[in-house]
Amino acid sequence: MQPLAAWVVARPQNAILALAGTLLLPVLQIFSGIIMVLLVLHQGPRLAAIEAAIAGGILATVSLIVGAPVAQVLVDAASTWLPALVLATALLTTRSLTLTMQLSALIAAAAVLGFHVVVDDLTAFWEPVMTFTLEWARTNGLVEQARVIEANPEQMAHAMTVAFILWGWTRAAVFLFLGYRLALTAPGKEAPFGRFCDLDFGRVIALIMAIVSLLAFATDMAWLQSLAVVLLGVFWLQGLSVVHWMHVEGSLPLFVVIAMYVLLPFLHVFLIMALAVVGYADAWFGFRRRAVTTNEE
Repeated sequence: MQPLAAWVVARPQNAILALAGTLLLPVLQIFSGIIMVLLVLHQGPRLAAIEAAIAGGILATVSLIVGAPVAQVLVDAASTWLPALVLATALLTTRSLTLTMQLSALIAAAAVLGFHVVVDDLTAFWEPVMTFTLEWARTNGLVEQARVIEANPEQMAHAMTVAFILWGWTRAAVFLFLGYRLALTAPGKEAPFGRFCDLDFGRVIALIMAIVSLLAFATDMAWLQSLAVVLLGVFWLQGLSVVHWMHVEGSLPLFVVIAMYVLLPFLHVFLIMALAVVGYADAWFGFRRRAVTTNEE
């Protein structure tokens, strides 16, 4: 990865080419966000934003020439580059990976509130998606799943809202973590902003999540329920960091970490919720801090 990082930051035209080229294919869009984080950490947000604007202009021009939808290209660019730019800029400002992720969790919570304020009827908003999902489920013989969706449209709409927010937040976090990792391999730059295996969302966010959960249970308000699930969901990355910490400390074999990533696409809901519980418990009780203190004694 070091030669790639060195090539991208060597010249502005390399950065523009890398941003534009990796955005063209859906499979490579994640690399476009990672490259944006790399550019911000090495060149600063201003130059990275200029390079992204030029890359976006080039893609828009090419789309016009070949007759591709320009609006879709611009939406893909904004949804990929903007979150990466914001989080990488926050990392430069706070100089702390943990503090940046804590801020991102609060941004995700604000996004939930904003979504419920802007969208009056979640069921109507998600109706095209649910209709497509119903048709797909019936076509593939998933009759029971189709019945669940058809019988509980309101619950499905709230679940889709939560999934949409959590997916966007997780995607931006992946940009940040992998872009930060890539930045550490590039020459001429050191960014000692912390390790992923030390990630901790802290007791304040854990307390907010607990209070919101109690209010959601007492009032049965949909927006509070969505907020509680999102706040719990962000802790899955802390649970994942605990797994990596255990491997770094030598108490967990590498094949277990690899197996977890292999199983993630198949057991994603169960595994993410299990990791969220682990991360939430770690935020309250500080298992890693206690282990370090015990070892020092």
